[in-house]
Amino acid sequence: MKKTLALILTLALVVFTLAACGSSSAPAASEAPAASEAPAASEEPASVELEPIVVGASATPHAEILEQVKDALAAEGYDLQIVIYDDYVLPNTALDDGTLDANYFQHTPYLNSFNASNGTNLSVAALIHYEPFGIYGNGISDLADLAEGATIIIPADDSNETRALLLLQQEGLITLPEDASAEAGVTTLDIVDNGGYNIQAVQADTVPAQLTNSKEGTIAVINGNYALQAGLHASDALALEDASGDAAQTYANIIACRTGEENSDKIQALVKALQTDAVKTFIADSYNGAVVAIF
Repeated sequence: MKKTLALILTLALVVFTLAACGSSSAPAASEAPAASEAPAASEEPASVELEPIVVGASATPHAEILEQVKDALAAEGYDLQIVIYDDYVLPNTALDDGTLDANYFQHTPYLNSFNASNGTNLSVAALIHYEPFGIYGNGISDLADLAEGATIIIPADDSNETRALLLLQQEGLITLPEDASAEAGVTTLDIVDNGGYNIQAVQADTVPAQLTNSKEGTIAVINGNYALQAGLHASDALALEDASGDAAQTYANIIACRTGEENSDKIQALVKALQTDAVKTFIADSYNGAVVAIF
């Protein structure tokens, strides 16, 4: 009897020991995996930081056109930041001092004149669009009705003054020297025959307002972008520059950058985004001939 009882106790001890060993070799069903085994369900991939491209521009149409390429540039890794200016000086000084990466508001003759006058070293990266200069009237619908002694308001800044005078000559209102050209430049002092008109050169961005506040019978030569800002359209013009001539190339609005950076990845990405069929279509649909793509 004692032997039987001892055998039973021995067997019980073996079973208990085996059970204890089995429980230590596997985790309980409710045990959570270590954090390193699987990411939390709410974990999100890190966002990609975009490299900024800071571009100065006139509000219309330049900034509006730039807005169309923000998504395309973001897809290439760039954050397009548009800084709007309402004059023709600050966008170039800001580009020169490094505040901007590029600007988009001017044509090549103006840029060349600015460089020469200010000692800056800025260059053309690409041609984007052309804005035909137009002659607009206050209370006059035909240049043939322009009275003797009438006032003609034109922009006063270097290349734009030349451009305005060439347009007035194109329409037979004045006579300039035979060698007058955009490259050489002309001013009101070079006029050979003013046709009996009172020609006043004023700051470019004030021309539309001065025309509005002028005496009836006055006309003005207005930059395309300032005409748009004033609610004027190419169809309102009494005359436009000949788009089939040299003006389209000479006065094409450009992307400007610091000399030596024309082929940088950043500038080339900006140019590539702008020179597309989508942008060309936007320009054609939005501006009704007051702005024309040149690429």
